[in-house]
Amino acid sequence: MKRVERQEILPLGEYEAVREPFRRRVIEEKRRRRVALGDQVSAVFENHDTVLLQVQEMLRTERITREDAVLYELDTYNALIPGEGELSMTMFVEIADRDLRERRLVELAGLEDSVALEIDGVPIPARGEFRDGAVAGRTTAVHYMRLSLPAEAAARLRTCDVHDVALAVSHPAYSVRVPLPRETVAELASDLA
Repeated sequence: MKRVERQEILPLGEYEAVREPFRRRVIEEKRRRRVALGDQVSAVFENHDTVLLQVQEMLRTERITREDAVLYELDTYNALIPGEGELSMTMFVEIADRDLRERRLVELAGLEDSVALEIDGVPIPARGEFRDGAVAGRTTAVHYMRLSLPAEAAARLRTCDVHDVALAVSHPAYSVRVPLPRETVAELASDLA
């Protein structure tokens, strides 16, 4: 998948002029890429456009204009772009109540090591990409993850020649398996094309 290139990043004033229609389009795309894994965890499969939106919004929010800082954000978020035969996702532990969230992050220690994409019954384990902010004995609220697909699974998913694709978490304190909707499978197929 193509990484976001520097020339794609708009200056803040130009971005403001196109922000609303661009955000609407990518948010709709993210809706098809988002998977609710029960009531406390969700995942979004990342691609070029989702990363471009994240970079532009970070630059806008933080009012970043210095070239070295722009390049830093670009490098940071480009790490979310999957490589050949890979998918990437951001997984969120989403609990609004602060005290409950803190308690669950301790209970869910190791959550990032218990996620897999299942393609027709074959699990493909996700691996965490960054361990920044990791604290022993707990997990974090946001995880950046990669799935390296075996060649045959990638080829079948690319052509949508699959019967059952699901995202699963098999943690002792949180276990769920969610079949992916057709529109999500189609998005993943396009990522692999």
